[in-house]
Amino acid sequence: MDFNCAVKIINKLLIEKRPDMFNSSWIRKHAPHVYRFIQKNVRSEIGAIDWDRVTRALDRRFQRKWKPSLRNRSKEYRKKAEVRFVLQKYHNKLYAFVAPTDKNDEHVRDIISIALVRIAQKGNVIAKEEIIKLVRFTIYDWIERCPTLSSWEGYESLIQKRIEVCIRYYRYSGTFIGYLFKTLEYAGRGLRPISAYS
Repeated sequence: MDFNCAVKIINKLLIEKRPDMFNSSWIRKHAPHVYRFIQKNVRSEIGAIDWDRVTRALDRRFQRKWKPSLRNRSKEYRKKAEVRFVLQKYHNKLYAFVAPTDKNDEHVRDIISIALVRIAQKGNVIAKEEIIKLVRFTIYDWIERCPTLSSWEGYESLIQKRIEVCIRYYRYSGTFIGYLFKTLEYAGRGLRPISAYS
């Protein structure tokens, strides 16, 4: 079995069983051999099962049905090694947050951001600080280039709060960068440009 075969099996099962939602426990129950393959071979940067990679590969109609198992929220902690591992691995690609040159850069930016968000969701404050710092470069570029986000100019503290909320609530459907963009786009509709008041 390879990764593509595992994804095909999950897609087929989802078509047959038509669950309202599913998660890793559902896969373990209905396709234990696929679960074992994923558990052994599909790992994230920090060694956990990379369910992001699995869900991104599924048919789009099933991605929104993914509901991760709820766990008690971890206490905050500071562990530089977890963050350093991700940053060192992609050190020469961090420019993708400032000026991605092509789709490959955007893909790497997605991988880095999701890895840091997952570490932050475990409670690592350093990962949270790092992802906030990196995505701010991307957001500033959006504010300059995208008319739908230009209303965010000058709302520094509100941007910070929105990023933190996105980190907390991001799950598995689509990329974190895409989720952040859409969140800012919808939330920015009610903002008035600060320059109008100066």
